[in-house]
Amino acid sequence: MNQGNRARRGAVMGSVAALAALGTLAAGQASADVGPRAINQIVGGLQQVWALDFLPDGSALFTEKNTAKIRKLDKTGKVSDVQTVPGVSTPTEGGLLGIAVSPDYASDQTVFVYYTTTNDNRIAKLKLGQTPQPIVTGIPRGASYHHGGRLEFGPDGNLYAGTGDGQVGGNAQNDNSLGGKVLRMTKDGKPASGNPKPGSVVYAKGFRNVQGLAWVGSQLYVSDIGANKVDELNRVDAGKNYGWPTCEGSCSTSGMTNPVKTWPTSSGTPSGLEYFKGSLYMASLKGGTYKLDTNGSGGKLYTSLGRTRAVEAAPDGSLYVITPTAIHRADGN
Repeated sequence: MNQGNRARRGAVMGSVAALAALGTLAAGQASADVGPRAINQIVGGLQQVWALDFLPDGSALFTEKNTAKIRKLDKTGKVSDVQTVPGVSTPTEGGLLGIAVSPDYASDQTVFVYYTTTNDNRIAKLKLGQTPQPIVTGIPRGASYHHGGRLEFGPDGNLYAGTGDGQVGGNAQNDNSLGGKVLRMTKDGKPASGNPKPGSVVYAKGFRNVQGLAWVGSQLYVSDIGANKVDELNRVDAGKNYGWPTCEGSCSTSGMTNPVKTWPTSSGTPSGLEYFKGSLYMASLKGGTYKLDTNGSGGKLYTSLGRTRAVEAAPDGSLYVITPTAIHRADGN
């Protein structure tokens, strides 16, 4: 069931103003779309929730960025502490970030986390309650920003990670850097078979700060937070170059792959992505969660919860919407 969930990843635009700028939805229309959608808070009073994934029994594990805690949400809505990850540093955007449950959890009992240390960002695997074992290290960290952090298992069974450029734009084009990339690896952190460059976990390059990974079928999409002009939704294929810092948004530079959609940075700032019941969803750090058709057209404000960090399809057929302080369940209609 977990691997099936990992295959349902998608993307959606980030705010009313952004959608209006794209000509897909007038800002005045968006607020009217909120009411019919049933969404209920499961639990509140949390501290900087960043990511969530489901265990085979339907309970969820989630990370709190600044406390460095992995916590568990059971099916009754009760929250308990699982463990604190040692060695986590918390610059402005850094800390304990992504979490992904192994698609083979029933047999290997393994969970993966992405976190910031004083020297780098890294990916580690662990069995709950035990010391994490780093499998990929040396992902650049900025003094404050651009850490990336999303972890998701793809439909191919490999682990994918979105990274940031560590506040050094050149990292995104540097083939010897793990910054500004989408990474693809085995559960041991080794380069996955079919990666563009033998011996490398890099799958695609040219990103500024990837915080969303999603699949529509076998096609990967990512959201990338822009600098001063536009955020991006990219359709990602192995070995392609998505432009940053040479290009922000679409450009005509040879060798660069243009985004599927762009929207103003002042109104978007995308985070987690999900493909769910035939529609695309995207959390927005500027506020709300948005829903579009799979071709990027349409667009309706799905929640008005304010800043949202992640959206995840749940085993019970609902959609979980994660804000920094709460976890909500939406009906998905």
